[in-house]
Amino acid sequence: MLYSGTEYTGVLGLSVLDLVLTQLLVLLYCKCLWRGLKFVIRKVTGRCELQRICYNNKPGARRTLKIETSLKCSKHELLQSAVSVPPDSVEKTIDDIMSLKKINLDTNPQLGISLQACLFQIVGYRNLVVEVEKLRREPYDCENPAHEEMLMKLWKELRPDSPLSDRISKQWCEIGFQGNDPKTDFRGMGLLGLHNLLYFAEHDKATTLQVLHDSLQPKHSKMSKAEWDKKQFDKAIGYSFAIVGINITDLAYSLLVSGALKTHLYNVAPEMPSLVHFQQTFCYLMQEFHRFWMEEDPCDIMEFNRVRTKFHKSILKQLKNPDMALCPHFTASDLHLVNL
Repeated sequence: MLYSGTEYTGVLGLSVLDLVLTQLLVLLYCKCLWRGLKFVIRKVTGRCELQRICYNNKPGARRTLKIETSLKCSKHELLQSAVSVPPDSVEKTIDDIMSLKKINLDTNPQLGISLQACLFQIVGYRNLVVEVEKLRREPYDCENPAHEEMLMKLWKELRPDSPLSDRISKQWCEIGFQGNDPKTDFRGMGLLGLHNLLYFAEHDKATTLQVLHDSLQPKHSKMSKAEWDKKQFDKAIGYSFAIVGINITDLAYSLLVSGALKTHLYNVAPEMPSLVHFQQTFCYLMQEFHRFWMEEDPCDIMEFNRVRTKFHKSILKQLKNPDMALCPHFTASDLHLVNL
């Protein structure tokens, strides 16, 4: 059957409308069916969904992620808003939830404790995202004494036997900055990049110095080590340590804001995830990327984006396991992925 242009447009419009209505009806049906199923299960088991999650899942990401989803998808405003309460309101919120669900604390003493631990993790993660974002948005200011002090500390940690000749110096290339003044390299990640690099250097100096040393080795160069050290610190075929550190900060940041790090942080932080947990994760990622780079054995630095993308995908894949944690007990010299 042939249609005119106007008729065809009308038929196409009806088809799209029918499809949208069908999808909407299916969604409503599934939603009603799910709520009806939850009602039946509660009547049969005598437990609400929050109780069933806590009793059927061990502490950590496996439990907290399900509690978070249950609260967000609830029809009750109290439960929906619970995930965004301030930390000092967590205990009262749990009491209100227990009251709403008509759960007897005397017969379910552990439930309140379990729910409180989950909610602390949920609101803690939310607050951590805000704190990290604030650091990322704060630009490096060479007129700020605190910023300059952190940068000088980083130099002393990474080059303890080589005094910096001047604040603006080619020496900065020795630790992997691109030019004479590191402030321009912090533009993408702000103070967050500097905080992470300094944390790594201060909390596992031996590992940091080893990674820095390895990154400067001219693996494929015909020049002698002495010639390389003298002339081409800024052109190492390994990679630029500080620049890669800022780049890995960006990777850690993207994992955090996307929610991918919830698996890890809910498994390692018994209560509220903090900035220290995020920095420890950065240390792990930095060391793992270094190992990954060596294994990939790229021809030159132009392959960096390819290696970084592959590394990012491998971390995301591992974080899909709800029992997975990165560096559960932080010792940067001996970091590895573990199954809890």
